[in-house]
Amino acid sequence: MKIVVLMGSPNKKGSTSILVDNFLKGASDAGHSCEVIDITRMNVHPCTGCVACGYEGPCVQKDDNEIIKSKLMKCDMIVFATPLYYYGMSAQLKTVVDRFCAYNSSLNSRHLKSALLAVAWNSDDWTFDALEAHYKTLVRYINFEDMGMILGYGCGTPSMTSRSKYPDEAYKLGKSL
Repeated sequence: MKIVVLMGSPNKKGSTSILVDNFLKGASDAGHSCEVIDITRMNVHPCTGCVACGYEGPCVQKDDNEIIKSKLMKCDMIVFATPLYYYGMSAQLKTVVDRFCAYNSSLNSRHLKSALLAVAWNSDDWTFDALEAHYKTLVRYINFEDMGMILGYGCGTPSMTSRSKYPDEAYKLGKSL
């Protein structure tokens, strides 16, 4: 299986990266091909809502979203990786997700697998409610097959994350695919 990770954390050595690295190790150990797209270092503009794409045509904006689209059209699974910023995904990841509208039907018809890797400083039981609801809605709307979520509560720093159970859970999720 070809897996594309949409890395939505601007912190290259942060807690999100720890989960991604462990997920990748597990997925690679299981024989899968993996690629990380660091969307935080790409030039992707927000959707303008102009609908010139007709929800399935070329976007009028000429930016790095075409690179992302091309990779997603050739993969079997998308992994959304993000720190929790004010109870949602990072702005960089949200921008990419919003641009899905220009190839929504193509994504929908592919029946891709998906997963969510997320970390947060907060450890309250409601910390991930909004992000989890958004992810589940996205899965339902685009007809993804959810393979799981690793929600890293209390992962405010890389050392906190490394000492937690979440890196091992991310590895096991990757390995289980």
